[in-house]
Amino acid sequence: MDRNNIIGIALIFILFLAWQYFLAPSKTQIAAQQRAQDSIARVERLRDSLAIVKKQEAREKIKAAAEVPDSVRTQMLGGQYGPFANAAVGKEETTVLENDLIKVTFSNKGGKIQDVLVKKYFKMVQGEDRKDRKIPLHLLDDVKNRFEYTLPVKGLRNGVNTADLYFEVNNTGNSVTFRADAGNGQYFAQTYSLPSNTYKLDYRLEFEGMDQVFEASAKNITLKWVNYLDKIEKATQYERQYSSLNFKAIDENSGRCSPTREYSEKDAEGAPIQWVANTNQFFNSSLLSEKGFTSAKMASKNLPEENEDLKELKSEIQVPFKGESSEQFAMHFYIGPNEFDRLHKMGYSLSDVVPFGQNIMGTINRWVIRPLFSFLTWLISSKGIVILMLTFMVKLLLFPLTYRMIYSQSKMTALKPEIERLKERYGDDQQKVQMETMSMYREFGVNPLGACFPMLLQLPIWFALYRFFPASIEFRQASFLWATDLSSYDEFFQLPFNIPFGFGEHISLFALLWVLSTLLYTWYNSKNMDFSANPSMLYMQYIMPVLFMGFFNSSASGLSAYMLFSNLLNIGQTLATKYFLIDEKKLKLKMDDYRKKPKKKAGFGARMETMLKEQQRLAEEKSKQAKQPQPKRK
Repeated sequence: MDRNNIIGIALIFILFLAWQYFLAPSKTQIAAQQRAQDSIARVERLRDSLAIVKKQEAREKIKAAAEVPDSVRTQMLGGQYGPFANAAVGKEETTVLENDLIKVTFSNKGGKIQDVLVKKYFKMVQGEDRKDRKIPLHLLDDVKNRFEYTLPVKGLRNGVNTADLYFEVNNTGNSVTFRADAGNGQYFAQTYSLPSNTYKLDYRLEFEGMDQVFEASAKNITLKWVNYLDKIEKATQYERQYSSLNFKAIDENSGRCSPTREYSEKDAEGAPIQWVANTNQFFNSSLLSEKGFTSAKMASKNLPEENEDLKELKSEIQVPFKGESSEQFAMHFYIGPNEFDRLHKMGYSLSDVVPFGQNIMGTINRWVIRPLFSFLTWLISSKGIVILMLTFMVKLLLFPLTYRMIYSQSKMTALKPEIERLKERYGDDQQKVQMETMSMYREFGVNPLGACFPMLLQLPIWFALYRFFPASIEFRQASFLWATDLSSYDEFFQLPFNIPFGFGEHISLFALLWVLSTLLYTWYNSKNMDFSANPSMLYMQYIMPVLFMGFFNSSASGLSAYMLFSNLLNIGQTLATKYFLIDEKKLKLKMDDYRKKPKKKAGFGARMETMLKEQQRLAEEKSKQAKQPQPKRK
């Protein structure tokens, strides 16, 4: 290895270790960001303090009103709640609806969902001993969550917030109705129904006589939905990348707030909104409407790593109100796992919340990889064996490309003795060696890029699988060999310290075995390859897998297992193809026959040869000029 190659490799390591330093914001930028965050925090604290004061004042008024006669109480609360004054006083109670899949707990205060227990799934937590434990999985259970309507009551500037009302409860079978009376047979009601064996909850608003209670100009009822996403998975950093606030307008493609930005907001107007979904990596809480909501504003905020919550998601949804004497508005909740087939059957394109990727990657995952995986899962219970079979089937599908790659490598191997003779003839003149090598390749019908194109064509499938494993709930908490969760990293060995750049404080055995198998496969393929023109490429082949270890160490173990199986099958395919399908003697005879045929100078090889000859000519002219004696200065 010459001095330039050593310097190049050293620079690669330096860049890899220092890139975060150079890309990191300056101290001035950090200070400015901190000041901005502090200002926002102060404003939020002030806002929260004012809200607390207002709520405390309201509670004191309600408490005082509860201790006086009904007539006086109505008069005291009427200025704040109007005809809903009687509903502003009460005691919070809970009601439960349950089926085989979920248990939903409601509160009569606000008539909202207070907690959802997802029965067939569990949350993974890590104890002080760093061992994984499963506990019951709850959604929508954060006390900071809000789900409240602002009712545009006449004469009240800020309307009436349903979060302040105690609804009357009517529980019948698998449904419960929360009703807030406004007197004279007028009321606002919310009805929830939970059928059996489903994660879908039917939800209906009822407006009886509200045309006389609401402002005449009211065309919409504002719904504010704030959801603090819990940290459900073991790999929080990974979970954050796949959690967001999704939405879809009728007859339009779905959209989402950016899952990676610290703060992201979307304003959906123009077309009716079909649904809004608060989405974790593997679960979602969605509100859907067949008719569509008028509009929606959404915002997603990533919370600090030390926070107990993952993200804060906010939606402000405009529910249409026609102003009729009696009307209803039907909706549905979906609160459960991101099971693609189940969501797809629901319609409304709700399956878009599964983060399979966009464009060609998403298409490959949804309509090629996923159906194939579903078929294999139907046959085989072990998800690890399914990954192995999936790898085998993908390799079988791509074998024509792999064969062309191996065939091209074999042709280049057959010419290696000829290339060695060229090196002996031209010595250190690397440019001349390259030019003659390209001429020889064209003469024998060898495409030097023939081994590269098949690999490039496989990249879309590889990238699709990179998104498939951490997005498929079927791999969640599925064990295989030493891995306890194929959707997260396998923690084969725990480190007593944390390695930065996303490596973590563990060693993934699947990732480590992938690196070792890649190095073995690279060594085997490099034995008969010529790197004299660019020696640094030889060392880069071995450096890159080691660098990628830092990335795959915290990736889904299902992906690392797939890559390991893929490498092992690559080695097997290469050996079998070279020893059983390619006859080197016949290949050499075929190349000799091709050499005797007349050829047209066209294509990439001819252009490369012409370019090298031109470079050689310019180099020779420059050398001659350098050797000519320079005229003496007088």
